[in-house]
Amino acid sequence: RTEFALKEIMSSGGAEDDIPQAERKTVTDFCYLLDKSKQLFNGLRDLPQYGQKQWQSYFGRTFDVYTKLWKFQQQHRQVLDNRYGLKRWQIGEIASKIGQLYYHYYLRTSETSYLNEAFSFYSAIRQRSYYSQVNKEDRPELVVKKLRYYARFIVVCLLLNKMDVVKDLVKELSDEIEDYTHRFNTEDQVEWNLVLQEVAAFIEADPVMVLNDDNTIVITSNRLSETGAPLLEQGMIVGQLALADALIIGNCNNQVKFSELTIDMFRMLQALEREPMNLASQMNKPGMQESTEKPARRENPHKYLLYKPTFSQLYTFLAASFKELPANSVLLIYLSATGVFPSGRSDSEGPYDFGGVLTNSNRDIINGDAIHKRNQSYKEMHCLHPGDLYPFTRKPLFIIVDSSNSVAYKNFTNLFGQPLVCLLSPTAYPKALQGVEQNLRSCSDFGGSLNNPLMAFLFVSGLSSMRRGLWEKCQDYLRKINRDIAQLLTHSRSIDQSFLQFFGDEFLRLLLTRFIFCSATMRMHKIFRETRNYPESYPQLPRDETVENPHLQKHILELASILDVRNVFLENTLDDY
Repeated sequence: RTEFALKEIMSSGGAEDDIPQAERKTVTDFCYLLDKSKQLFNGLRDLPQYGQKQWQSYFGRTFDVYTKLWKFQQQHRQVLDNRYGLKRWQIGEIASKIGQLYYHYYLRTSETSYLNEAFSFYSAIRQRSYYSQVNKEDRPELVVKKLRYYARFIVVCLLLNKMDVVKDLVKELSDEIEDYTHRFNTEDQVEWNLVLQEVAAFIEADPVMVLNDDNTIVITSNRLSETGAPLLEQGMIVGQLALADALIIGNCNNQVKFSELTIDMFRMLQALEREPMNLASQMNKPGMQESTEKPARRENPHKYLLYKPTFSQLYTFLAASFKELPANSVLLIYLSATGVFPSGRSDSEGPYDFGGVLTNSNRDIINGDAIHKRNQSYKEMHCLHPGDLYPFTRKPLFIIVDSSNSVAYKNFTNLFGQPLVCLLSPTAYPKALQGVEQNLRSCSDFGGSLNNPLMAFLFVSGLSSMRRGLWEKCQDYLRKINRDIAQLLTHSRSIDQSFLQFFGDEFLRLLLTRFIFCSATMRMHKIFRETRNYPESYPQLPRDETVENPHLQKHILELASILDVRNVFLENTLDDY
C-alpha cells in the first residue's frame, strides 16, 4: 500500500524528485500506521472471547497505534490531502474503528465510561459529516460501511439511554437504506430493513411512558445510582462477598432484540452497572492511552453477554468465569431462556429429572415456548439442567432464572455449603394479561421487575403513562420500601444465611430487595391468583417475614393509593391463605 501511495504522489504531483522528502516521509509513515492499525484491529477477532488477562496487552497495543494514527492525520491533514488524496470517509473509518475499540473494551471490562468514549467518536463522525460523500461514489461496499456505522452507533446510544439520538439515527439510517437499495440492486435489502424493525421494537419496549409537562418523554435510567441500593445500617449483620462476574444469557424465542442483545439481556446488564462517568475525569491522560491500566477498584462486575449459546459455549464461558473468580467473590448467572420440560414421569427426582432451560442447537424449535422430548428414555441434550450447575456451586453462586420452567431450579441441592441463591420467575402469567403478552414478554415480566420495579408495578396496575413529578414521588417511596425490606430481611430469625451472605454487595442487595417487592406485589394483585403466577426462590424465603409481611403489604397498598390504583390489589391478603 505504501508503494501504491508513493506512485499516486508521482502521478498527482509530478516526478518523485519534485516531492519534498519530508512530505514523502509523511505519506510513508501514514501508510505504515494505517496498515499496522488494520492488522491489529483484524487480529482482535482471533483473541479468546473468554478470560480476562490474555487480551489486555493486545488491546493496549491496538489503542496506541490508533492514537498515533488519529493524531498523525490531524497534524498532517494538508499534506495527506494533497499527496495521499485522503478522503473524508477514510477519516471517518479511522474514527469508527476507534469507536468500535472503545465499545469492545467496554464489553471486555464492563466499565461504562468507555461507552462515553465510543459515543464521542461516533458522534464526531456524524457532526463532521465524514461519510457524507460516500453516496456520490459508485461503490456499494462504502455505503455498507456507512450503514454499519449507524447500526453500531445506535447500539452505543441504546446502552447510554440516549433515546432522542437513537430516534434521529433511525430516521437517518432509514433514509440511507432507501437510497442504498434504490441505487444498487443488492440482496441485503431485507436484512437492513430487519435492522430497522428490530431497533424500532427495542425503542418501544417500555410499556409505560413518563412524561414532562410539555409531553416530551423522560428517559429513565436503570443503572445503579448513589441512592439506588438501600444502605447497610447499624446492626445489620451481612456477608462481605462481592459480585465479581456475571453471565447474562438470552435464549428466548420471539423476543424483542437488536443485534445480539435481547431486551432481557439489555435490562439485566444495566441492573449490574453503575451510571457511567466521564473517563477524562477519572484519568490523567485520555482513555486511549491509559486503557490497559487496571482501576484501583472495579466499579462494575465483569460480564459475559451470551446470545443463544450452545451448551458447550455456555459451559466454556461458565468454566472461565469460575476459574478466574477472585476470593470472597460471587458469580451471577442470569438465564432468560425457553423452558425445556421433562418427558413423562420419572421414578427419581434428581437434578436432571425436572428439565431446565434451552441451549441453542440447529434443530427447529418445537411447540413455541416449550420443548417436549419425544423419546422418553433420554434427557434433553440441548438443555441446561440444574445438575449442570452443581460443579460451580463450589464457589458462591447467585442464579436468576426467567423461564417458563424456572421451577426446575427450585429442586437444587447445596452440596458444598457455599452461599447459593436462585431467584425464579413465575412460570405463567394471568390470562387477563395474555392479551398484552408480547409487551409482557418483551420487558415487563420478571426481568423487568428486577430491573425497573416501578415500571413493572405501573404496568400490572394498568397504567401506560404518568407525569414526571408523580414518577419521582413514587421512586422516593419505593426507596423507602426497599429500606424497610432490607430491615425485614436482615432481622429475620429464620432466613437462610445465603441471602445474608450476598446482602453485603450493593448490586445483589438491590436485586434481592426488588425480588421481595416484586413477589409481594404479585401476591397482593387481584389477577395473580395461581401459585405459578408468583416468583419463587431457592432456598425458600420465610413468607411471613418477607413476601407476605403485613408491614410490607401496607407499603404496597400505600404506593397503589399514590397512583390511585388501590382497587387492583387485595386489601386483606393474609385472609386468602
